[in-house]
Amino acid sequence: MTYLPSSERYKNMQYRRCGKSGIKLPVVSLGLWHNFGGVDVAENYRKILHTAFDSGITHFDLANNYGPPPGSAEENFGRILESDFSGYRDELIISSKAGYTMWDGPYGDWGSKKYLVSSLDQSLKRMKLDYVDIFYHHRPDPETPLEETMAALDLIVRQGKALYVGISNYPAQKADEAIAILKRLETPCLIHQPKYSMFERWVEGGLLDVLEKNGVGCIPFSPLAQGLLTNKYLHGIPEDSRAAKPTGFLKKDHVTEERISQINQLNNIAVKRGQTLAQMALAWLLKDHRVTSVLIGASRPEQLTDSLKCLDNIEFSKEELAQIEAIL
Repeated sequence: MTYLPSSERYKNMQYRRCGKSGIKLPVVSLGLWHNFGGVDVAENYRKILHTAFDSGITHFDLANNYGPPPGSAEENFGRILESDFSGYRDELIISSKAGYTMWDGPYGDWGSKKYLVSSLDQSLKRMKLDYVDIFYHHRPDPETPLEETMAALDLIVRQGKALYVGISNYPAQKADEAIAILKRLETPCLIHQPKYSMFERWVEGGLLDVLEKNGVGCIPFSPLAQGLLTNKYLHGIPEDSRAAKPTGFLKKDHVTEERISQINQLNNIAVKRGQTLAQMALAWLLKDHRVTSVLIGASRPEQLTDSLKCLDNIEFSKEELAQIEAIL
């Protein structure tokens, strides 16, 4: 079946300017961290991508190591881009990253110019693209000089392999320094991708102010705290959940009695707002004008459609915000 995107796709999505750039991003973007790898079902993730684009999601976020196995998410995405989206490249913002372990030896990790340039070359081959729209350094490197890492991002833009660059997981001061170097090199930092949710709020300790001051966008990942901010954990840990699996970022000991109590109290507020907990958690991030977009994952198309209903209500009363703050 040939895929024909919905002609109504831009009607209901909202778009926000990314910092002080010319780019607008959909307020909800799709991350391909999970569910798009070699171990996943092709027809399912193909439908997720169709549902996203039909809903006005124009931004698809990847990294070199997404899978499993590492690299397979980019390969799978590239295949579907070629078969289903070939006439729509100019309507898409595609991002990738490098910074975590990707191949053996001293040049397959962290932040050297050698690693970043080689990694993006590999990513472009996997996705069958001439360029990505945004290329990120995925995490700060304590050993490589920041000037070298930022010069690599600058080089990549000058080579025409990326239109914009960003950083991810950088704390406030390090982000400020990186942004300043990129400004001097005349390849401004477009965006920062931090982990941020109701349960993970380190960015409020200075990073959001740094980004606002410098006109840099912010796109939180894990906005639902790996699924904790959904109705899945209202009654404890279900057998099929991420917390029940021995591998993964969400551990059983993260789901404490206190946490379950918080989840239930937050859920009560969400119900009063006519939302699911997940929809409210996304709306709570989007209430801040400094947040350009939130990155969500989806294991099936219906889950994505459900998350997008957060756009029906992203306003909070002072009372609601005070109640949420008291719970958190």
